Amino acid sequence: MTKTLILVHTGGTISMTTDERGAVTPGLNNPLLGQIHKLGLADEIIEIEAFNFPSPHITPGHMLELKKLIVRSLADQPADGVVITHGTDTLEETAYFLDLTLNLEIPVVLTGAMRSADEIGSDGVHNVLSAIRVASDEDSRGKGVLVVLNDEIHTAQNVTKTHTSNVSTFQSPQYGPIGLVTNGHIHYHHAPLLRARFHVDELCGRVALLKVYAGMDSEFLFHAADAGYEGIVLEGLGQGNVPPSLMPGIRRLLEDEIPVVLVSRCFNGIAQPVYGYEGGGRMLHEEGVIFAHGLSGQKARIQLLLALSAGIHPGQIAQSFKGH
Repeated sequence: MTKTLILVHTGGTISMTTDERGAVTPGLNNPLLGQIHKLGLADEIIEIEAFNFPSPHITPGHMLELKKLIVRSLADQPADGVVITHGTDTLEETAYFLDLTLNLEIPVVLTGAMRSADEIGSDGVHNVLSAIRVASDEDSRGKGVLVVLNDEIHTAQNVTKTHTSNVSTFQSPQYGPIGLVTNGHIHYHHAPLLRARFHVDELCGRVALLKVYAGMDSEFLFHAADAGYEGIVLEGLGQGNVPPSLMPGIRRLLEDEIPVVLVSRCFNGIAQPVYGYEGGGRMLHEEGVIFAHGLSGQKARIQLLLALSAGIHPGQIAQSFKGH
């Protein structure tokens, strides 16, 4: 069966080279452009260069542009799958943004590289080939946005970058990859059950992410309320607790109808309302703090931003986090 894929480039290490100073930088031309189709992995590959940015330069605004670009491209040219090359630093956030905003049955796969295009042992081309194979596979349909690197297939919801430089940096803590790429074949062993989705044409509101630490006080939360932030995500302690000195700031935010979402700063496990002491999770939950079960702080921030942009009333936002 013939396959048509859309390959969207956004920049990142996968498209960078080393300059005369030894610094890895974006070039004027993406070395991947026009090369992948020569490998014959799909009958037609339509290449689009959306951006050529290092991924720390990517904003939620760019993520929304990318979502709209994909929708327009598929309207102009129906395709069997979409592959996106992206820098690894914020790849997981873009992947989750797209997972929450795209309503597609076809596979959408993000990939990248930990080594620049001209570095010995560069992993970029291999990852793109694996991503194309995944996007071309019928079993990849209906699984949401996927992330493929180092021959592993991860969901956008669970995957995170865990190492600054290792090629096996992308992992899904406590869940693992949902599939593998081996000898050109795709093997899935489980699939996501629940997905939230938001219809968003523009982004509005500011959402801050703060990591909770021992002895943290309410100063930043009071500042956030005074500065006009519309939402706050806290990476709490343990199962979802905060120091008691943070409670005045949390209460101020909730009184102002500014949603507060809590995740755990722990690498594994989920935030739950268990402890009943001052600042404990049960108290936070009873006072109106939203628990985002199993999401990282950066992904909870993306979801809260989209919920606010979709016009969901602060009192109803907790429902959008159900199932995580």
